[in-house]
Amino acid sequence: MTPVLPPPPERRGPRRARLWAALVVLLLVAQSLLVGLTVSYESTRSQNQIDDLAAESAVRLRRDLLRSMQGVQSLLWPDPAAAPWQAGAADLMRGQRELIRIERRDPRLQVTAEVDSPNSPRLFVQMPRASLNVDTEVACLAARRQATPLFSRSYYVPLPGGTGVEVIDLCVPVTLAGSDEGFLVASYGLAALLEALLTPEQARGVELSIIEGDGARLARAGGPRGAGVFKSEQIVDLPGLALRLRADSAARAPSLIPNVTLALVLGLSVALFGVVLALARDVRRRAQTERALDEALAFRKAMEDSLITGLRARDLDGHITYVNPAFCAMVGFAADELQSAAAPPYWPPEHAQQYTQRQAERRAAGMSALREGFETVFLRKSGERFPVMIYEAPLLDRDGRQTGWMSAVLDVSQQRRIEELSRQQQDRLQASARLATVGEMASLLSHELNQPLAAIASYASGSLNLLREPDEQTPSMLQQALERIAEQAERAGRVIKSVHSFVRRREQMREAIDAAALIESVLPLVRLQAHKSGTRIELDLPSRPARVVCDRTMLEQVLLNLARNGIQAMDGTTPLAERVLTLRVRQTHPKWVTFSVVDAGPGVAPDVASKLFTPFFTTRSEGMGLGLSLCRTVIEQHGGALDFGPASPSQAGTEFRFTLPAAAQAESAALSASDSA
Repeated sequence: MTPVLPPPPERRGPRRARLWAALVVLLLVAQSLLVGLTVSYESTRSQNQIDDLAAESAVRLRRDLLRSMQGVQSLLWPDPAAAPWQAGAADLMRGQRELIRIERRDPRLQVTAEVDSPNSPRLFVQMPRASLNVDTEVACLAARRQATPLFSRSYYVPLPGGTGVEVIDLCVPVTLAGSDEGFLVASYGLAALLEALLTPEQARGVELSIIEGDGARLARAGGPRGAGVFKSEQIVDLPGLALRLRADSAARAPSLIPNVTLALVLGLSVALFGVVLALARDVRRRAQTERALDEALAFRKAMEDSLITGLRARDLDGHITYVNPAFCAMVGFAADELQSAAAPPYWPPEHAQQYTQRQAERRAAGMSALREGFETVFLRKSGERFPVMIYEAPLLDRDGRQTGWMSAVLDVSQQRRIEELSRQQQDRLQASARLATVGEMASLLSHELNQPLAAIASYASGSLNLLREPDEQTPSMLQQALERIAEQAERAGRVIKSVHSFVRRREQMREAIDAAALIESVLPLVRLQAHKSGTRIELDLPSRPARVVCDRTMLEQVLLNLARNGIQAMDGTTPLAERVLTLRVRQTHPKWVTFSVVDAGPGVAPDVASKLFTPFFTTRSEGMGLGLSLCRTVIEQHGGALDFGPASPSQAGTEFRFTLPAAAQAESAALSASDSA
């Protein structure tokens, strides 16, 4: 055996040097990395501090402005037209240094009164208010349209001595009893707003500023100028305005000198076992990650299998790549049958071409395709067709590229059956309500028929008397008597016909009809009720015909219910001379026609108003409590709205009003819907 000899000394030297060099390089690299991490940590901490300060300042700025907005709005309580708002405005500005002016403007945006803050120089001394009014007027017009306070864009106001201040305005619309009374405009100094956000300690090390989109500074606060190393920007979202708030620290990048000693000590102490710890941590993290991945996959699989909603994934060519058990149970096909089929077997043959075209359109739209749900029809394996609702979205891979489509499919056949049953029940309930209405009117109807019947009997008795003792005038008098009998019989027939046409049940059919014709169709029944209580009926109809699209029978029921409620509200509480029920029609918008039923009763009590449309709630002992609830349901089924309010500010009474779609708008919408289908 040949012994292994140690290397000669001249060879051990270079080898040892290489080992030492490798060790030194390893230590230098480790220490350099540690130093770099320390510097990065210091930089990150400084950046986090400025980020936190910016976020906190943005929240405080928005909170202070919204709180101040509430204070400005409180100046209008309880009476917006009262003069003491100026004293309240002065008190408000003494407590808020950033609030420097409050103006009162009329509906034409003209300044009628103003109050300046005692804490700051007066504005608009160097330049008149009228020349700096554009942004304020824009904000006020928008506030009027939206019926909510809005902030204006900032603008620069020069001050004496060559200085100036950047200002934003808050415009609060003032309304009184539904009418436009003008505006209340409050001006804020941006610099004062920023100064209120900083504590004295923060002001020594941070500069806060509000900047424009191009980076230009509008206002600043804080002692030193920012160094530009650690800075953060936040968006302050206000009603009608978005401000960019920048926080810029005066601190510069951290120096290496204070951290080198610490880095060397830590590097020498952890160099021997740092690699082992790193490897152990890496192995542990890898095991945890794999375990978490397995758990996530198992959880996702269990979740998808337990869903009652069908899930379907398709590639860009429309081939099915995944379905969950709920989807298979819904259509009756197994997963392998669906994935191997060239065309989806759940497509009804008569719709296959339409579905193929729709699939091609969505593929062409790609990522820009709408993600709204749509309803369609599927075919079960048994041959049964059923409606489904599909919500579809692009399927993306981890790089953000679209690889197909992911769909959630809901079987809505049961829901459609329930809706049909509900509609049938609603029809029955409406028919019952009509019968109940006619039953309540039976006594009025008998009273109204007694008059023509009594007249017929009288004329008939007179005719018989004339026939017993005829003379030369008998033929003419008999003719007059027979004409009166025919008139009274026709009158009784009209009363019976109006009630019969109202009670008769018909299929729901929407038609275009003149609004005045709807009013005229219920007038005979309304006048029956009004005649008994001594109520006068007044019509306020437009000069130009206003046509609506509606189910005539259902709308006649609504008009009759509202009219009867108005007449009953005046019975016993309103003097006889003041009992007037007004039926009004107005086309207030090209798309809508408004119907109003106005009475002169005592109005609706606040405790009753909140429950007025609740089913089975009534204030009458003989009422069913279904009339107003049915009225609201009918109007909402037509796409309109039913509400109520005081008849007018100057007199008592209640106005019930509802809207119906105008005929031209409804017909064009139906035509466009049929074209898109």
